[in-house]
Amino acid sequence: MKLLKLSLVTALLATFATAQEQKSGINMSANVAFTSNYVWRGMTQTKDSPAIQGGIDLDYKGLYAGVWGSNVEFGDDKNSMEADLYGGYKGEISTIGYDVGYIQYIYPNMSDEYNFGEAYIGISKEWDKFGVSAKYYKGVETNELNPQDYYEVGITSSILPYGIGFKATYGSYNNIGDYYLVGLGKSFEKFDVSVAYIDFSHDTDSSADEDNVVATLGFKF
Repeated sequence: MKLLKLSLVTALLATFATAQEQKSGINMSANVAFTSNYVWRGMTQTKDSPAIQGGIDLDYKGLYAGVWGSNVEFGDDKNSMEADLYGGYKGEISTIGYDVGYIQYIYPNMSDEYNFGEAYIGISKEWDKFGVSAKYYKGVETNELNPQDYYEVGITSSILPYGIGFKATYGSYNNIGDYYLVGLGKSFEKFDVSVAYIDFSHDTDSSADEDNVVATLGFKF
């Protein structure tokens, strides 16, 4: 029921956003996705089970803010939802894109145990059919948690036939583990489909290593 409510709320907010966009000058968009496994930085957040996810984004002259949510499963009965709040600024200098911002990860019933935030900075460069990017996340310490820093680098390409895109990502989570992702995807007018192979290697516990094949269907409003 919570997953259905998430999808309905996202669709309703998207309808409202479209109606208000021209009045305010603020660009608004929404998204809903169905994925076979919610994998974050190489690690499953749903115990290898499906997830329904959705979000709302606003931007105005480079400034942006948004909210995103998903079901989660951590093997206990404390919490089943994640909500992320984020905001920042995107721009470009001499064809080099940059992105600076902050994200807060919220787990409603685990406020002291799990909630944490990260400040981030990223750069990117796009060519006709190829792109590269890098992003660094700085964990913000709280009374309960001292989040580890994280960085990732990635490439994208659209040289494959039939409009199929390719992407590859490598990420390193300090004192936790490293992962890589390779995936294919295709965009249509209102939706995207993708499939990716993701491999995670834990720094100290090989029993926590993971490898997953994840399929995702996303809709844009």
